[in-house]
This record gives sequence, structure tokens and C-alpha cells, in this order.
Amino acid sequence: MVVLAGAQGPELTPPARADETTPKSTSPAGERKAPQIDAARAFGYLTKICDIGPRISGSNGMDRQQQLIAEHFGKLKAQVRFQSFDAPHPQTRTPVRMNNMIVSWDPQATERVLIACHYDTRPRPDRDANQQLALRGTFLGANDGASGVALLMEMAHHMPEIRPKYGVDFVFFDGEELVYHPADPYFLGSEYFAREYRDKPPAYKYHYGVVVDMIGDKDLQLFLERNSMDYAPELTRSIWKKAKELNVREFIGREKHDVRDDHLALNEIAKIPACDIIDFNYDHWHTTKDVPANCSGASLAKVARVLLAWLEDVPDPSQKPEKKRPR
Repeated sequence: MVVLAGAQGPELTPPARADETTPKSTSPAGERKAPQIDAARAFGYLTKICDIGPRISGSNGMDRQQQLIAEHFGKLKAQVRFQSFDAPHPQTRTPVRMNNMIVSWDPQATERVLIACHYDTRPRPDRDANQQLALRGTFLGANDGASGVALLMEMAHHMPEIRPKYGVDFVFFDGEELVYHPADPYFLGSEYFAREYRDKPPAYKYHYGVVVDMIGDKDLQLFLERNSMDYAPELTRSIWKKAKELNVREFIGREKHDVRDDHLALNEIAKIPACDIIDFNYDHWHTTKDVPANCSGASLAKVARVLLAWLEDVPDPSQKPEKKRPR
């Protein structure tokens, strides 16, 4: 993602090639019981992803991560599809095979929402204070990459327990930051996904989109993101309202940061009202210190709890159609 200071595609191939049963909860959420999120298991998923190593678009590490994701969600009875396309490598211009992954719950539903994350890692830790590491160090992307994947992997255990208002897709965007130079293009996967949704409309409609990014920080602080409030204020407020109802205080009802992230393609190209849930108060962004030790399963569990509750209480888009807020 880029911070400013202050769909189904054409041919979706079947998956190429997790685990325990979900404990039931006794925690109240209004009149219904909420799932008991397993913070340790969520953190285990984050660690397992990072154990693969860097997951740069088109790399062996990315291939291994795709296999892990496909197996995990397949075993939990979700439909898993790949949306493949090629993009030029920013340095060599040779084609890089990209794969967005789409995990569907209740795939027959024609009214849907999506929850998305990027799952590629930046090629190098270019903001590291050590210049040699910035050029040649290893970037694991525990928070910036793995946290969103781990969140959705944990949420998958609880999808059969809840009653979502609409069909739900988990979408993993490739090529969010195959970036070696600041001028290189970002958001390759989300822009492709959005163009396909716009140009080849599927038999279903997305009412809303939610992007999660860097939600594993130990000191989690989730402020309202300004572009989200401009494009999708009702959606954004509904999630923070749900967090307040659940007493999840890490969702802070004040605006902070303009973030250019995958939600912009959903809003601007696909015309899907979308927001970004992101903690940009993270000292280890794009450094060699973005490792599991600086992340927390408790943070993942809190975000999962809010989103699972929100899926049962998504606002009716016909009541208050989203309109872009003037700046």
C-alpha cells in the first residue's frame, strides 16, 4: 500500500492442491452467541506462512503459499478458485504469472460481499535503517502480507457457525506490491479483479468490499481511513459501530491517514463500495523486523470477531446508497 501523509474473472481454474474443528463459543454478541476465535491458532497460521519465507509474486514461495491456502480452505468446504493473469516484471519486463485467489462461501448466492487482503510480499525491505539490508535483506512480511491471510484462515473455521446476510467471498490479491522503485505500479491484482468485474459482469453483485492490511500488530490501532470515509462512509461506519458494540477498542472512531491500497480499485474501477481496515502505526513496515515476533494472535482474533459479527449485520445498501464524500 501507499500512504499519503497526514470478481470473478474470465477463466477461474480449480485449485491445485487446516485442519481442526472449531470450538463453540459461549461469548454473547447481542442475542446470539459469537464464535470463540482461537488467537493461538490464528498466530500459528501467520507463523506457518512466514516459515515459507518471502512470497514475492511469481516466486516459488508464492507457489507454496497458494498450495497452503487452497488446501486449507478446501478442507473447510469452501469453493477455491484462481483468477490468473500476466503482468510485466518491473525490472525485466518479462511476464510474471499472477494469481488472485477467490474463496467462496455459499457460492450460489447472487448478492455478495467480499473481504480481501493482499498475499504477496514486497521484494525487499527497502525502508530498513541498514542500507545493506534494505537492498539485500529478507522481507518476511509477517504483518504486511501474512496477517491478512492468517485472519481469513482463522475466520474460515467459523463461517459455518454464523449466518451471513449475503454470500461471502474471501479474495487474496496478488501483485499488491511487486515494487522495486517508487514509480513501479502497485495493486496489480486488485486492479485486474476490478476491471474483470466491471467489463465482464458476473451473475452476482457485490454490495460491499472490505480490505484488511497490517492487522497483526501487537499494539493494534485501527483508525478510520480517509479514502474509505470518502468512498464508502456508511460501510466504514457500520464496521466501527459493530466493533464498539463488541467493545473492541482497537477500532478507533477517528480519521487518520490517507492510504492508497487495494480498496481504491474496488471503489474506482469496479464501483464496489469498499473500505480499508489498516493499522499504519507499525514501526517495522517494509523492514527486516516485520516478523512474527512483532505480531499478535490476539490482534487477529479481535479483527476476526468484529468481521464475523458484521457479516451477520451488513447494512442494507438500498437504505443508504453510498455516495462519495466531498473533500
